[in-house]
Amino acid sequence: MKNGKEILSSVLKTTQMGQVGIRSVLDTSMRPGLREALESQLREYDAIETEAHSIATQRGWELRELDPAIRFMSDMTTRMKLGGRSNDSKIADMMIQGNTKGMVQSLKDLHRFDASDEQIQILSQKLLDCETANIKQMQHFL
Repeated sequence: MKNGKEILSSVLKTTQMGQVGIRSVLDTSMRPGLREALESQLREYDAIETEAHSIATQRGWELRELDPAIRFMSDMTTRMKLGGRSNDSKIADMMIQGNTKGMVQSLKDLHRFDASDEQIQILSQKLLDCETANIKQMQHFL
């Protein structure tokens, strides 16, 4: 079982990973509809991250954040996969893969959490719902 602080750290890292992935592709050429969808997803991740920090601050917890080396490697990997040329389908595919990884992690966390902390349970579910909605949204750009 994982405790609330561990689950909250996982939520934080997942949202940060999502933000890194989106920011890595935003400077490439894409249709306006895809750009708007990604910018909306970025705001959602930011809001969930802010809420995780808020809960941690209320409880006097210091959360483990995403390692800077992982941020860098993720950004570089995304840019390499695009290979300097982007198309909406490739970007959507990469976003779906990232969201799927986040969704799997969120499900694992929810299954390993004793759910005694309703505030963390609700935020974890919010992230899972966000990841699921993001996947559906990106399917239109494949």
